[in-house]
Amino acid sequence: MNHSIHSADRATHLKIVVVALVAGIAVAALGISARVGADYSQTAHVVKATKQITVTSSESSTVR
Repeated sequence: MNHSIHSADRATHLKIVVVALVAGIAVAALGISARVGADYSQTAHVVKATKQITVTSSESSTVR
């Protein structure tokens, strides 16, 4: 058993590449399936102005 990537043989490197490739494909497939199943419909909501108000605050902090 090789405990270092530097002393690993060709088969070990190939196994690492294959596992990384399969994991990457699984993550991509999961992301695509999550996006396809989501509902991204957008609706517009109208907000009408009523009367004017004045907002004041006397609790302002001064940074010096």
